[in-house]
Amino acid sequence: MAYASPPQASTPLRFHRAQYGLLRASLCAALLLLLAGPGAAADREDATIRTALASGLRPTVVPADTGLPHWSLQERMAQHHVPGVAIAVLRDSKLVHSAGYGTREVGTQAAVNADTLFSVGSVSKVVTAATSLRLVADGTLALDRDIATYLRSWKVPATPSVPASQLTLRMLMSHTAGLGVHGFADYLPGEPLPTLLQTLDGIAPAKNKPVRLIHTPGERGDYSGGGVMVEQLVLEDVTGQPLDTLARKQVFEPLGMQRSRFTDPPANTENIAKAHDGDGKPTALPRGWQSFPEQGASGLWTSANDLAAFVVALTASYRGQGDFLPRPIATDMMTEVSPSWHGLGPRLDGAGQTRIFHHGGSNDSYRAWIEGYLETGDGFVILTNGENGAALATEIRNALSDAIGRGVNPAVRTVALDLREPRYADYAGVFELDERVPMAQRRALTDIFDIPALEVKVAGGEVRVGVAGTKRDGCVLPVSPNRLVSPDIDGLEIEFHRDAFGKVEALSVVFGEGRGYYVRRERDI
Repeated sequence: MAYASPPQASTPLRFHRAQYGLLRASLCAALLLLLAGPGAAADREDATIRTALASGLRPTVVPADTGLPHWSLQERMAQHHVPGVAIAVLRDSKLVHSAGYGTREVGTQAAVNADTLFSVGSVSKVVTAATSLRLVADGTLALDRDIATYLRSWKVPATPSVPASQLTLRMLMSHTAGLGVHGFADYLPGEPLPTLLQTLDGIAPAKNKPVRLIHTPGERGDYSGGGVMVEQLVLEDVTGQPLDTLARKQVFEPLGMQRSRFTDPPANTENIAKAHDGDGKPTALPRGWQSFPEQGASGLWTSANDLAAFVVALTASYRGQGDFLPRPIATDMMTEVSPSWHGLGPRLDGAGQTRIFHHGGSNDSYRAWIEGYLETGDGFVILTNGENGAALATEIRNALSDAIGRGVNPAVRTVALDLREPRYADYAGVFELDERVPMAQRRALTDIFDIPALEVKVAGGEVRVGVAGTKRDGCVLPVSPNRLVSPDIDGLEIEFHRDAFGKVEALSVVFGEGRGYYVRRERDI
């Protein structure tokens, strides 16, 4: 159940060569390691978590001929060229570990700590959702009322393919409203910033397309930052207050999130994580960070300590142990809205003590992750200030999951099979999506793996799966004779179906609890 930040709509299938070996650190990386201890007085440490971060980072998929790595956080920060990381860990709704590692800016001695300010990308959406739900709780808003009755300054236009129809907050928050615009570009220092209405209509200086209906509302789950911007407009039109002011009253102040804000930090802000590119070099100069005017979708600045308080509030409300949200509303928040894999804001997976909510964040130079265990009150926060932070955050998440010990996100060990044997040759071919499978069964795949046809190639002892008609593909590794996993898209499996006549005429794509079914093209039989 390991998921990275939401894939961008322009790259529905992303395979990258996994790297399991450690590269020799450069002189600059060595300096970084010297600085990569816990940051400052705001931090606290737990011995189990400290050990996990010292030797417990690992990939999700471990090839059969490879031992389980025991990477250190410092080694992987150097490998991924990520200068700074902040981590908070919860046990039974109590903060047991919060610490910073590395530096706020490469080449300096400005240490990260648990109060360092980071951009957290789409984690913003969960905080925006909580702001909305606080207004639902006090009767200002209703989840299932037509948002047209709330909007004053703008309306969702009808489109030729999708006539105007009723949209609700429940749809906007669960990504089932049928609205487009997956995500938003960052803005460099000095670039003009769009207003909310310019963003919704895709008018310069906005860099996005107009936010418009592309699917019938309620038909499918399709991740839409544009839909969250409509949610933000609902909040602002109804209350007459900007999102930052409203969130401060409804979320930040009640939870003691003193560092959090939906507006750009002042240029002279202290203790802020600077932006770094994929090589670990400073970017967005001279200020050192980008702007994110799409506040509700991706504009939150916050710290590990602040987000830990937020995760505690959500799990406590769900467990009936806190009053941030009434328990029935918290339960609604943490229940999937079919056919999406989202509840009202967060994504959801698992059952019993492995029932979790989570969300990733991915702006150009920052990657973030939050996760809460709904039945136990455990959880964690991971914040990074580098373009490669998503890969690092996945490895950190693996270490923290192992340390928490609830059985979430175990290592997937592949098996040794000779894929050159003749019986595997008939896995090759082009397989087309069976659209008769209900959207509710495909779940997250309708969004992150919305691919009409897959091409499977078998050669040189490898099975490769990609988008039919393109060169985009990646190797998948066997975990049984007919099930193979992606080492690059955590949680993705391909299952080949050999029928009673001994032929492979179909395959399934499995991701978490979602399942898509693909049938071999007629001419390939």
